[in-house]
Amino acid sequence: MNIVLHEPEIPLNTGNIGRTCVATGTRLHLIKPLGFSLDDKYVKRSGMDYWKNVDLHVYENFQDFLNKNPGAKLYMATTKAQHAYTEVAYEPDCYIMFGKESAGIPEEILLEYQDTCVRIPMVGDIRSLNLGNSVAIVLYEALRQNNFEGMRIEGQLHRHVWPVK
Repeated sequence: MNIVLHEPEIPLNTGNIGRTCVATGTRLHLIKPLGFSLDDKYVKRSGMDYWKNVDLHVYENFQDFLNKNPGAKLYMATTKAQHAYTEVAYEPDCYIMFGKESAGIPEEILLEYQDTCVRIPMVGDIRSLNLGNSVAIVLYEALRQNNFEGMRIEGQLHRHVWPVK
C-alpha cells in the first residue's frame, strides 16, 4: 500500500502518519511544498523512534509524483467525493492520496480522478477529520480488503498467556 500526502502542513500529523505507515508496511509519499522541514522535531516526536524506518519518498510537485510512479492506481480521499471509502476495492499496490489540512486536494486534480474519489461519511456540517485519523481509517479498510497481507493479526499478552478455548 501507499499513502500520498499532497502538500501536508502540520508536522505532527505527518509524523503520526509515518508511524502508521511503519506499523502497516505502507510506503509514505510526500508531495511538496511541505509546511515544515523533515528534520522538524515535531515530525520526529509524533513519529517516535519509528520515523527512521519510514519508507519515505518525496516529490517536488504532483507532476513529479506522476512521472516517478507511472500507472499508479490513485484513490483520492476528499470530503468532496460522491462515494464512501468502503464502496471501492483497493488493490494491494494502490496509492491513497490525502490533501493538505487547510484545503484538501486541489479540485483540478480531483476532476481528473472523479471515479476514484472517496470520502469518510460524517454528520452535519463537520468540515473534516484530523488528517492522521483519516489516513488510518481509509488505510485500514484497504488493508482489511486485502486480508491484512503480511501483518500479524493475533496479539500477545506481555506477562500472561491467553487461555486456550
